Amino acid sequence: MQQPNVRPYLITKSLSPENQETPIPFVQSDRVDKRLFFKRNHFSYPHLLSSSLYSLEIDGSVINPIKISLQHILKLPAKEVHTVLECAGNKRGFFRPKVFGEQWGKGAISQGVWRGISLKTLLQFTGLLDIEKEVVFIGNDYGKTTNSKQLHYFARSLPIEQALHEDTIIAYQYNGNPIPFKHGFPFRLIVPNWYAMASVKWVKRIEVIEKSFDGPFQCEDYIYYPNKENDAGAWPVTTKNVNSTIQKPLHMDELDTGKHIVKGIAWTGIGLITKVEISLNNGKSWNECELITTPKPYQWVQWEYEWNAAEKGEYTILSRATDSEGNKQPLIAYWNRKGYGYNAVDQIKIKID
Repeated sequence: MQQPNVRPYLITKSLSPENQETPIPFVQSDRVDKRLFFKRNHFSYPHLLSSSLYSLEIDGSVINPIKISLQHILKLPAKEVHTVLECAGNKRGFFRPKVFGEQWGKGAISQGVWRGISLKTLLQFTGLLDIEKEVVFIGNDYGKTTNSKQLHYFARSLPIEQALHEDTIIAYQYNGNPIPFKHGFPFRLIVPNWYAMASVKWVKRIEVIEKSFDGPFQCEDYIYYPNKENDAGAWPVTTKNVNSTIQKPLHMDELDTGKHIVKGIAWTGIGLITKVEISLNNGKSWNECELITTPKPYQWVQWEYEWNAAEKGEYTILSRATDSEGNKQPLIAYWNRKGYGYNAVDQIKIKID
């Protein structure tokens, strides 16, 4: 009998607003199809006008404020950035003690090719003053935040240096097609090294400012709070932590004795992945894995290890990655009150029978 054509689906965490995980164990490519790209929303999806009316405003501390249309932007020199986008709350559900917030597993992460225009190029049309400090990006989505009854648009800022980075782009395509509406069409900011909260969707306005931006998604959320009872020692979430995920075998699999391939992905925010190791004895010793894909800036690497499982029993398999800056996954993640940046060594349990 012919087997049915079974395809993986997104894993729903909440419906209003819509938050869904990529089924990361079943991703085999360096480009996640738009159908399986994770969805992270704070509010309901925005209402947008017809595509012929889409435009982007740039104002604030600039010499020449502009309003530029999608049609005009499409005619300008384009740039492509192949990058991981990872929600800052990815793997939040694994923190101990547990923290409040969306209980993400391992799938609030995806990767693909974004095409757009360099933000630096766009800002050159306006001319910058000498007093600018940050660049604010305001999306079309809005709603009430946890700590306020007022309506807020989702808005975040970047330091001027990061805004002018050559690979910070205003994207309008994903994997060769227009960005899907639910992922930010018509304009999405892409900040490759940072967690995905920085990659603001449905961008409608860009404002250059002379001070630090104090919006709720800048100064209340996306902050590491190391203490449960107070805000002492807090600092902002920015670049991604070095991390890895085991894709195969699946957690709680039952396997026969013999050879098995342990495989997964690893990524980091700064530099390149240089090494991935796995432990088959709960961290007592480590074995270096083979990097199947060439480490490249912003992208995950695929890795694998051939394991000859000769003895029956229950096993805990751990994976840890190291990057070119010397960062290595810790055994225990750095606990913080809002549950950001989880990057403890990944682990699964299996049974050899």
